[in-house]
Order: sequence, then C-alpha cells, then structure tokens
Amino acid sequence: MNAMNPLKGATRPGILSAFLQRLFVLVALAVLPWTARAFDLNDLQAQLRATPVVRGHFVQQKFLRSLPQPLTSRGDFTLATGQGLLWLLRTPIAQDLRINANGISRRDESGAWQALPQQTGSGRENRLFLSVLAGDTRALQENFDLALTGEANAWQLLLTPRSALLRQIFDNIQINGGQLVDRIELRETQGDRSVLQMTEATPSKTLTPEEQRAFAD
Repeated sequence: MNAMNPLKGATRPGILSAFLQRLFVLVALAVLPWTARAFDLNDLQAQLRATPVVRGHFVQQKFLRSLPQPLTSRGDFTLATGQGLLWLLRTPIAQDLRINANGISRRDESGAWQALPQQTGSGRENRLFLSVLAGDTRALQENFDLALTGEANAWQLLLTPRSALLRQIFDNIQINGGQLVDRIELRETQGDRSVLQMTEATPSKTLTPEEQRAFAD
C-alpha cells in the first residue's frame, strides 16, 4: 500500500495558508537576533547623551550609622553635554557648585567661581555623579566593573570598584533610570550610604543666558 500523501485531499487555499504560516515563522526567526538584541553600555551612553541639556530637581540623602535620620539636601541641577553640571543646593544651605572636566568650583558671594580641593569625599562623589549623569560609561570603566541589566526604558547599572583604593571606600554603586538617570545609591564599606534622586527632569536644546555665563566663567 502506498504511503498516504499528506497533501492529498487538501485544498489549494489550505496548502497556501500552511505555507504562509511557515514562511512567517522563518522570517520571525531571521529577524529575532536583531529585534531582541540586548540593551548594552554603548546604547546606554548614547541614550543619556542624546539630550544636550537636562534640568531638574534633586534630593540627596546621606545615611550615617551614627545618626538616626539621614542628612537631606535639596536643590536644582542643569546638565549640559560637553560643559558639565550645575549643582544648585537650596536646603539646608544655599550653595552653587559647578562640576566639569577641570574639577569642582563653588560660587562665592561675589558671584565668582572658586576651585575646591579635588580629594574631598563630597568632591569624589560629585565627580562620580557627573560621569553617571553624562553617560560617560568609558570613564566609569576605568575604575569600576559595570553590569547593566534591563531595557532602555527601565535599566539598572551596578558599579563594582576595581582598585584596592576604591574598594576601601565603596562596596558598590547602583544606578537606575530610563531615558535619563533617576536614582543613584552609593554604598560605602563602613556601612554609610548616599542616595540621590532626580525628579521632574526636563530636556532642552539650549542653555539659558545665566547658565551660559555660569559655565563660561
């Protein structure tokens, strides 16, 4: 007896439908490696650098083992690609800081910018914030092992210190974000930690005249 032909009795529309279904599956498998490509560090850096200017508010909390409540400061920030970060503290004290490739400066009562020492703890943290907010993953990789998880609209970046010196200071640093950075947490080896949260971040294409002067001085 001859083997049964699976197509015998099948109608032409049925055969065509089965063929199209198989073709669809093959096409889907062919494009899958592209559509499902992982969100990587290059993607993150490009995403964070896509907006020339970002303005928003911040809340920075320092949790110390010796204190029952965190030390909290609030203010505004302006991040400008290629120029740096304006970090404007409003509470508990008013203080304007500028962080760029030349270091950290503080604006005095006359409006002039004065360079601050480069090795202070707050200075180290603020330089790190600049690298993170600016999406400078290459600079971060000089000092940390980076582990990125998630997707473009909800990602987490874990920084683990590489050098013995940094391992004496930090256990790790965790950064969360979407289109922009939302939260940074620094965990120190002695048990203290700092949490920085950015809110109401607004993208822009240009600096205000006042911001231009602040970066130019």
